[in-house]
Amino acid sequence: MQNRRIFIQKIASATAFATLGGVSLVSCVRPVSKKITVLHTNDVHSQIDPLPNNHYKYPGLGGFARRASIIEKVRKENLNTILLDAGDIFQGTPYFNYYGGEIEFKLMSKLNYDLATIGNHDFDNGIDGLLSQLPNATFDFVSANYDFKNTVLDGIVKPYKILVRDGIKIGVFGLGVELEGLVNKNLYKETQYLDPIEIAQDITRVLKEDQHCDLVICLSHIGYDYKNAQDKVSDLHLAKKTKDIDLIIGGHTHTLLPKPVIIDNLVGKKVLVNQCGKSGVYMGQIDFYFDTNGSKTVEGRSIEV
Repeated sequence: MQNRRIFIQKIASATAFATLGGVSLVSCVRPVSKKITVLHTNDVHSQIDPLPNNHYKYPGLGGFARRASIIEKVRKENLNTILLDAGDIFQGTPYFNYYGGEIEFKLMSKLNYDLATIGNHDFDNGIDGLLSQLPNATFDFVSANYDFKNTVLDGIVKPYKILVRDGIKIGVFGLGVELEGLVNKNLYKETQYLDPIEIAQDITRVLKEDQHCDLVICLSHIGYDYKNAQDKVSDLHLAKKTKDIDLIIGGHTHTLLPKPVIIDNLVGKKVLVNQCGKSGVYMGQIDFYFDTNGSKTVEGRSIEV
């Protein structure tokens, strides 16, 4: 507990939504003055090319080139677009085995990703291997519940970052899955895992009350749901046990949701949870609309790539 307090103090000193009311999915949109679009991916697993045409489930889908076309089209429709990734960028094709993550980060940089979080497979070349590839990434990484003190990533990976689009402040923080028993300790070394629910409660308080963010987004690599392990922390638990998150962009369990799921949070307000399978065959798009009365509505969907 003492380590957690010290960690949160460090977060608060290192560097959220004036109350706009609950979030709801709507089929028609009220008059708005501002629109923020969130595009997102997760668990791409080094899938640079489209899947083969004889793939058992997603024949011919995916690929960075097609994703780039979709992103370009959406950005032309709305300049206030942010692009996020929920982790497991690495591992899954020979591109990673040969280049060690260089290709993935360079292509994501060309697509102008804004932020990503760290998945368990992003440690597959070790924490030193991850660090060595970071110069190829023009975007930042956020992770709030991995304490990187005493590692090479200390001070490099931030718990959160605030993006501003058209005057709207968007606080984005990251959460990672417990590494012990999942990743060889020699790969993540002295990285400390902190409870994601407790950390999220503290981080969102900073983003809402101190930083006055209009939107709070969690990039989560803790998994959507674990039906056979009800006590295991998941995105659904996170949504229910916190009160200041507007959108959880998930990863790790490769869950494909056709549209965001709406969950009541700790105080009965709506929070959206979305995840888009794996290998980049789908992307998520969430559109937040802010009207002149200070209220917001939202639409969301998954896009086949």
